[in-house]
Amino acid sequence: MIRIGRSPRLPAPVRRTSLISVAGTTRVYAARVAGLAVFGPDGESIGRVRDVVAGLRAGSQSPRVLGLVMEMAPRRRVFVPMLRVTRIEPSAVTLATGTVNMRAFHQRPNEFLVLGQLLDAKVTIAATGTPAVLVDVALEQTRTRDWRLTRLAVRERTGRLGRRGPVQVLEWDQVTGLAAAELTDRPQGVAQLLALLDTMRAVDVASTLHELPAKRRYEVAEALDDDRLADVVEELPEEDQKDLLVHLGDDRAADVLEAMSPDDAADLLAELSEVDKNRLLELMEPAESAPVKRLLAYSSDTAGGLMTPEPVIVAPDATVAEALALVRNAELPVALASMVFVCRPPSSTPTGTYLGCVHIQRLLREPPSTLVGGALDADLASLPPSAPLAEVTRYFAAYNLVCGPVLDDQEHLIGAVTVDDVLDHLLPENWRESGLPEAEEPAAANTGAPRGRKASDDA
Repeated sequence: MIRIGRSPRLPAPVRRTSLISVAGTTRVYAARVAGLAVFGPDGESIGRVRDVVAGLRAGSQSPRVLGLVMEMAPRRRVFVPMLRVTRIEPSAVTLATGTVNMRAFHQRPNEFLVLGQLLDAKVTIAATGTPAVLVDVALEQTRTRDWRLTRLAVRERTGRLGRRGPVQVLEWDQVTGLAAAELTDRPQGVAQLLALLDTMRAVDVASTLHELPAKRRYEVAEALDDDRLADVVEELPEEDQKDLLVHLGDDRAADVLEAMSPDDAADLLAELSEVDKNRLLELMEPAESAPVKRLLAYSSDTAGGLMTPEPVIVAPDATVAEALALVRNAELPVALASMVFVCRPPSSTPTGTYLGCVHIQRLLREPPSTLVGGALDADLASLPPSAPLAEVTRYFAAYNLVCGPVLDDQEHLIGAVTVDDVLDHLLPENWRESGLPEAEEPAAANTGAPRGRKASDDA
């Protein structure tokens, strides 16, 4: 167990589905719960809700809500029993205690994820036999303080192109098609789930996909566009990455690899067999595969293997205003935006002669019309591509950097190493799956129960 200390409340995101009442409600729709901040009894921030866990029931009985999947930093998803939830409000969920079990969440065979597996399910309205799609589910607290899935918001499938049927709210037993076998075997849409994922960062989407059953993970991946899927794949554990590439097929996999950062694409391809790696490289556009091939020539634990070949590069006659316009790009990683490299043409790696770099703080202090050549830091040491990970780590610590240049023997800039890539290789191999290593969990958290809940949590 771990006690969460007091920290400022996080702003709650705007959601589409409204609650039945304003505060302390006894009925709430699942899509509204997703992303809500979770607080302890004293207002201390603990995490955010990512899904709702319910137990499978026989026949047409409404399932019992077992608890919430809560995400805590860094990327750790834990199970919170519903018995510990005291209030569900429009902007937050409040727990009875600030003490939570830190064991990572693992889904049991007799459970399902309401948001991850239930939304977009194809169902049938029992009274009329009309096919419909499930768009939301109501959680309702009973007199015994249990929470159950009681009502379903469904949209009729009219079959008419461009027409959307009306939405009805029905009792659980008025709809068929939600048995366990039907949920796991039947193809399922992803529109409602994608709407929820669209508000999340790529790293949070990756955590969500990792927790989903393989069938549902594939359905979501197929529906994402290449750029968004590439961002998500970069954040997935290695085994999930390789599994998705196999499922997507060679052509789509090559498209996703093209949309990924070259260093991340190289890391992923390096884990494949030589035959698979070469086949995918051949399918990629030459302009996209060329930098990836250059990175694959280096060992993954050297500066050459760690670097990205696409840092921010300008000529010495560029102005400060032009340099700031480049680092202002919203899609540029924060670490790469911290430094601009000044080189003679060509301006793509490998560049002409490397002249030096300009830190973003220096750019902000200079008049916009000043040439970057006048603000140059030519004394900062650089890294050779053969530098081992230990040397790269010492380099970043010694110079207090988040980004550093990598030069070849002819003083040409061939890339830049960022601190996040260094940390990625320093952390345990399974850090994307488990957040913090299991060995770092407090001893009190080790109860011996699966996924960190006691037997009494399910009572």
